[in-house]
Amino acid sequence: MIKEKKRVALISVFAAIFLTGFKLVIGILTGSLGILSEALHSGLDLVAAVITYFSVRVSDKPPDREHNFGHGKIENFSAFIETILLVITCVWIIYEAVSRLASGKTHIEVTVWSYIVVISSIIIDITRSRALSKVAKKYNSQALEADALHFSTDIWSSAVVLLGLICANFGLFFADSVAALFVALIVLFISYKLGKRATEVLLDKAPQETINRVEKILETYNEVMQFHSLKIRTAGADTFIKFNIHLSPTSNLKDAHALCDIIEKDLNEAIPRSEIYIHAEPQDSSHLQSEGDKQGDVIS
Repeated sequence: MIKEKKRVALISVFAAIFLTGFKLVIGILTGSLGILSEALHSGLDLVAAVITYFSVRVSDKPPDREHNFGHGKIENFSAFIETILLVITCVWIIYEAVSRLASGKTHIEVTVWSYIVVISSIIIDITRSRALSKVAKKYNSQALEADALHFSTDIWSSAVVLLGLICANFGLFFADSVAALFVALIVLFISYKLGKRATEVLLDKAPQETINRVEKILETYNEVMQFHSLKIRTAGADTFIKFNIHLSPTSNLKDAHALCDIIEKDLNEAIPRSEIYIHAEPQDSSHLQSEGDKQGDVIS
């Protein structure tokens, strides 16, 4: 798993280096804001790809004395930094595009290389985004998912720039600046989604989908009379699940422990890379009254 994540992340770094250099050279030679904005976008993609590469190297390290829950959140922090970089890109693109449109200085030099760099970018971005997305889903990696989103936004933004170049080829030079604005809007939309998810994980927001999955599994056990205090948090690819279950007061310790082992196994199969903490309690009136008196305790 670690080797596959590192390999796909490293390939993305090399792809970003090539695209950034290629777009920058052609953008400077043609004066195309659309291509230059794409070069800056790819440049920040390069920074993000490097961050992703190092984050996946660290995130799968086992827990230690200083990081008892592992190093998974480095992936979420990486995704958050990538969001900030994308927003910075958008601010520059919007400022430059509006300035050109306001001043009327929108003339650019459209050459065959303008088309080659944009079309090459689209092909490479499609390949990389698919590879990254596949591994991200396979190992539940938010850092790789963020990297995949970076490359997927490049596909759409490059397509918009290509349209602007076609229009400019017919004398509609303002289309290049308009295309750059569309690039910024696309990137802002993706940045919002990426940043929101990264922030939610960093703030330990409980994932509702995982909560529903755990509740459905617990409801299948007849031995579990009630369950409560379900708490779930994620860190990178790891999920930490904690809850209390009520069993018959006549259950002995051996049976209770065996049941907890079975529940833990089922949850591990349903939610990969999950750590389960189960507290078994007796189902009797005095204990129920004590639980009911606790503030913030929700019994399912």
